[in-house]
Amino acid sequence: MLTVQSLLDELDLELAAGGDAAASPVRWVHISELEDPTPWLSGGELMLTTGIPLDTAAKQRSFVRLLADSNLAGLGFGTGFSHDTVPKALVEEADKRGFPLFEVPYSTPFIAITEKAFARLVNEQYEVLQRGLAVQRRLERLVLEERGLEEIAATIASVVGGTVAILDGRGDRLAGRGFRRQLSADAIAGIRKEALGHSRDGHPFVPSHASVAGRALAHPVVSPGGGPPQAWVVIVRDSGGLGDFERLILQQAVAVVALELMRRRVARETERRLAGDVLAGALGGRMEPTELRRRLEPFGIGEEAAVLVFALEHPAAATAALERALAADACPAVVAPFASGNRELLCAVIDAADRDPIDVAADARRALFPERGAVRAAASRPAAPEALRHSFHEARCALEATSFDNGHAPEVASWRDLGAYTLLLSIQDDDALALYCDSVLGPIEAGDQEYGGELLRSLEAFIEQNGQWERAAREVYCHRHTLRYRMRKVEELTGRDLSRAHDRIEFWLALRARELVA
Repeated sequence: MLTVQSLLDELDLELAAGGDAAASPVRWVHISELEDPTPWLSGGELMLTTGIPLDTAAKQRSFVRLLADSNLAGLGFGTGFSHDTVPKALVEEADKRGFPLFEVPYSTPFIAITEKAFARLVNEQYEVLQRGLAVQRRLERLVLEERGLEEIAATIASVVGGTVAILDGRGDRLAGRGFRRQLSADAIAGIRKEALGHSRDGHPFVPSHASVAGRALAHPVVSPGGGPPQAWVVIVRDSGGLGDFERLILQQAVAVVALELMRRRVARETERRLAGDVLAGALGGRMEPTELRRRLEPFGIGEEAAVLVFALEHPAAATAALERALAADACPAVVAPFASGNRELLCAVIDAADRDPIDVAADARRALFPERGAVRAAASRPAAPEALRHSFHEARCALEATSFDNGHAPEVASWRDLGAYTLLLSIQDDDALALYCDSVLGPIEAGDQEYGGELLRSLEAFIEQNGQWERAAREVYCHRHTLRYRMRKVEELTGRDLSRAHDRIEFWLALRARELVA
């Protein structure tokens, strides 16, 4: 690092005042003959002047005060021009201020000082850049090797000789590591509060907490689609402020953390798509048992599995929350939305070798409630993976069987609540169920090929709403007179009478069986 003293040593010059501050770093060298050059300075510069306008002791003292108050590194005073020696007032004021002052004799041109200083500064910046590139390569390798944020934080902490904290957009800890020490919980809380305060503007900030003041800097990691930062990277040096090298490393750390978060996001989205494919294949009965077991194995699901289903608003949006809840419960699972009939449910296939699916579903329901509000849940019994389709229908039917319990439904519905569905689920022969469905509902689809599907939907709404015309009509978005016409059409096509309990039960069983073989 270029300092006033190291520069004087190379030029064989001596200090006239301010020896205690001669270790101050020199950021740049500036030459001026103005009486007040400070409007064009930003601090850290070494000033060179011949003092042409400083023709009185008052001006000389004022000049030193201006430079010292502007945090300049020092002053080189050229003699042999307007002044044969360094003025006494200048020396006295520099001594009083502890401000480095040295004489530049006529035989030493200012250009010799600037060339020497600039060469050192350029070499130092080149060295910083080279070190920064080496660190950048290490950090990139960590991302490619999928070593994670903790390893990235540890590497940065060792490089800067301090502590690194990576916070998410809400200020919660994602990773953190210290070179020799750790940040206190109080310091983290203070930084988190400040990060939240800067989430709107997304600007870097200097943490003001007393334990890190003057040694820390926090930088945002921008979100891909704009908006508030997706994360914050905080560097705290063990001693001293952040220099050019540490600031460069912080910039690199921000870019690498953004890459790692993007990698994790892409991996998570890929896993969810894979989970959706596996779930669709397993619950749709489209996989051979051997293939199904092989596809479930990477998710940690072994010899016994169970299906959990959750009825809530926007199931796809709750996927991440359910994943977190099951992970917190240390429960291996495949989570994805799954459509059944005319509704979409949030489903999870879990490993049930050593856990009760009802307890797992209850914990997950409680975890989902703060974010998602009203959530209804059901769980199947543990079974072999190849029986997952049956397990799904067991959980789904339990959920449906308790949907009209008016506040008396269990926290998690299960096989104990199946009621009449037990009869349908006990029939393992899909061909027999399909034959029954066709005998009851087939005339509707065959007799009115254009509107058969609409007639079936209207029939299901009418039965589910217990024959209440207004509520059933709202369910299928039509007028009650239109619904009455459709129900008369159903009766004509099937030869059944919806006013008879026996026929309505047959319709209900056929509609439910149709879902099981769909």
